[in-house]
Formats: sequence, structure tokens, C-alpha cells
Amino acid sequence: MNAFLEIPVLPPRSIVLDPPLSDEEFERLSEKCDCAFLERSKEGTIIVNAPAGGMTSDGNREITAQLSSWWKQHRRGRAFDSSAGFFLPDGSVLNPDAAYVTAEQLQGLTRDDLARFLRLAPAFIIELRSETDRLTAIQEKMEAWIANGVQLAWLIDPYARQVHLYQPGAAPRVESENRVAGSGPVEGFVLDLEEVWRCFE
Repeated sequence: MNAFLEIPVLPPRSIVLDPPLSDEEFERLSEKCDCAFLERSKEGTIIVNAPAGGMTSDGNREITAQLSSWWKQHRRGRAFDSSAGFFLPDGSVLNPDAAYVTAEQLQGLTRDDLARFLRLAPAFIIELRSETDRLTAIQEKMEAWIANGVQLAWLIDPYARQVHLYQPGAAPRVESENRVAGSGPVEGFVLDLEEVWRCFE
């Protein structure tokens, strides 16, 4: 058992442990951490994310609500909010602001598997930029999602009122319309961005 599982009151922005935490230790640490959301880089560095501010939290709520509404039209696969953690193939652990996992990806998973961090890359993820996010850093995270098998990823920047779209084998593109339409695993999903922008007014 790593002694660091007792979290300090004010954790630093990143933590490097030697030896690094096992997957099980990291998941237990995340469960014990009430003051932040934890992610892990592929190198093993623990990334400490502060709770979201009011506008970002409201924006996340709106995005998740719209994704859930689309999911309820067919009820295949599962939709997840920002509290879901995913163990990815490169060893990293990331938390998207919203995600969709297809029914095919869920085949063979048990209730115990679903109760823990999922060991897969979602088919679709959304990240919502917060005021404290450096654009270059969150763009690197988007590239990491794609490198780990995500089929479609959207980075929503409410401050520029733009959406950066990522797909395997293609350069990211930027859209500035008031709606963005899904494709592939989320064909038929349309995100009403006017409702998201309203959360930041």
C-alpha cells in the first residue's frame, strides 16, 4: 500500500510518485480525493484538477443533458458525465466532460466492471474548456484521446464560441456555428451550442 493514499488538504497540480501507483491504488486514491478530480498521464504523473467553477459546471450540465436526451431516443450503449474515469491503452487515466460508449464496447463487461473505472476508450468524448485551461494543454489531451482509440472528440471553447473536432487520420477542424452534428458512433446527435453559450453569459 502506498503511503501517499492519505491526500493533503491542498494537493499540488501534479504529483510524481516513485514507485508509481498501481491501477488499483490510483482508483482508490481517486475515490478518497474529495477536493479534486484526478487523472494520470501515460508516464504515471498524477494530474490534479480543481472542481469546476459555476459557469463551467452549468455548461457541463447542459452538454450532458443534451447527450442523455439523444441517448434516450435509442438507449443503446451508455452515456457518461464528467465523473467517469477511463483506463486507456497507453496507461493513462482520463476523465472527459461527457462520453458515449457503444453497445458493442460494453459487450462482455460485468456489473463489477461497470462499477469501476472503465478499461476502454469511449467511442465519443466531449471536453469543455474552462477559464483556467490552457488551450495548448487541452488540445494535447484531445490528441491523446484520439491516439487511444476515440473515434470522435469535440473540444468546446465557450470563450471563443468554437468547437474543435478531432477524428483519427484527419487534421482537427474548427466550427463556429450554433449547432454541431455528430457522426459515426453518435450519428444523429446534434448539440445546440446556443444553450451551452448561454451558461457562460
